[in-house]
Amino acid sequence: MIILSVCVSSTCHLNGSYNVVTTFQQIIEERNLSNKVELKLVFCLGNCKKGKGVSVKIDDSEIYSVLEVTATKFFETEVLPKLNL
Repeated sequence: MIILSVCVSSTCHLNGSYNVVTTFQQIIEERNLSNKVELKLVFCLGNCKKGKGVSVKIDDSEIYSVLEVTATKFFETEVLPKLNL
């Protein structure tokens, strides 16, 4: 199981964290990945940059900046390969 952490603090909230979380939840549900991906909402990953996207981390990875419009692509290119599907 991997842990997908999404920042929901004030800057990331303003950058669209709600929509990124919703997108991730939909993908996890549609692909039946709830037993492989734990979606965790966290407060501040230390990468606060207004307008630069939502801070997201996969397990102990680097911190990524994800936008609502890139959330699906991010999940497909960064999360799915870590699941070895």
